Amino acid sequence: MEYGNGMIARRALLGIAATGVAASFSPAWSAPLSSGHTQQVLGKVLDYLNSLKTVTARFMQVGPDGSVRTGTAIVQRPGKMRFEYDKPDPQLLVAGFGLLVYHDPQLDQTTNIPLSSTPLGILLAKHITFGGDVKLLRVSTPPGEIQVTLTRAGREAQGHITLVFSTNPIELRQWRLTDAQDRVTQVSLYDLKPAAPFPDKTFEFVPGYNTN
Repeated sequence: MEYGNGMIARRALLGIAATGVAASFSPAWSAPLSSGHTQQVLGKVLDYLNSLKTVTARFMQVGPDGSVRTGTAIVQRPGKMRFEYDKPDPQLLVAGFGLLVYHDPQLDQTTNIPLSSTPLGILLAKHITFGGDVKLLRVSTPPGEIQVTLTRAGREAQGHITLVFSTNPIELRQWRLTDAQDRVTQVSLYDLKPAAPFPDKTFEFVPGYNTN
């Protein structure tokens, strides 16, 4: 079967969903995480994430097929997010009220996915911990960065998310979502700014009303 550009874009955007069957998983993800330095780094990351409320940003997304998209993002913890993609393909991705909703106006298709089934839902949780139903897979600290890779405990087949932070001060700069087929969708954030909370309707999809 052949896929047009719209279908390719849809699959790239829904890499966020990361649902499916068996993922390829390497034992390298289970590196020791108990060192004092690692625990100190994780403490700083958790403090930052749990203090993160509402931010706006520009973003650049690189899909599994190499396609590059840009747009405007709102992240409002807990549980809410809105990604508006720039024209000429103004897709919309919103998270709110337990759902992740993707709308493609060109194909006139809307997809709804439970936020709890996605690795992205970890970032939007009311209180983030690295334990319980969240499994910490890896921590690395290349120069000027902290990279933390997480998955849902018992749901490793759904994929994982790597959160990338700058240091001094810690700030979320990127995430990489790896789905069940090992396809990677990378989202980089720019001009991250704190904002006042947006109304609930910002995170709802209403056909014909709130697409750009």
